[in-house]
Amino acid sequence: MTPALPVGGGFAAGCPAGRPGAAGGVRGAPRYRGAVDEHTDDKPDGADGTDRRTVARQAVGTWLSGPRAGAEQLGAGLGHRGRRLGLPAEGPGSVAAPGRRLAAIGLDWAMCTLIAYALLADDRATLGNWTLLVFTVLAVATVGTVGATPGKRLLGLRVISVHGTRLTFPRAVLRALLLALAVPALIWDRDGRGLHDRLSGAVQVRI
Repeated sequence: MTPALPVGGGFAAGCPAGRPGAAGGVRGAPRYRGAVDEHTDDKPDGADGTDRRTVARQAVGTWLSGPRAGAEQLGAGLGHRGRRLGLPAEGPGSVAAPGRRLAAIGLDWAMCTLIAYALLADDRATLGNWTLLVFTVLAVATVGTVGATPGKRLLGLRVISVHGTRLTFPRAVLRALLLALAVPALIWDRDGRGLHDRLSGAVQVRI
């Protein structure tokens, strides 16, 4: 005669013997690799329902794209670049685009390199120092008088004060010295102005 199985605690075929569980499973049966816990499957990491990896990616993106892009991702309405300075959103008088400003610096640097190589540098070891000196003198002489270096003039840019007037000569000197240090020019605010422009009270606009 076949013995009767206990009600509510049957054994699954092929499973090792163990104590019957309350829900018909086997208590003490080994858990197999690859099993998914119903309490941790596809649940977010944060207590507020956010994924920590997503937050980390957003933080890195904000750091790379700058404070303006980060603030816009958070929903802050900043308006166009130069709005705080009373400048138009586009056209003449608007804040110059970063790409055009960098291109103007590249043109000025290339011209200063040719001047230093032809007139001042004795060898290539000193070419970089002479180029930087010529670049600084050029920035002071041109921005402090006509408001634009040759590279900026070719690309339709001009440096003015935040009040809309010509940048004074002492401020042009300060701006050129900060620009020669390179680092201040890499720190931008939400209007796209480098630290050398902010400290000298200047802004680069389209002509």
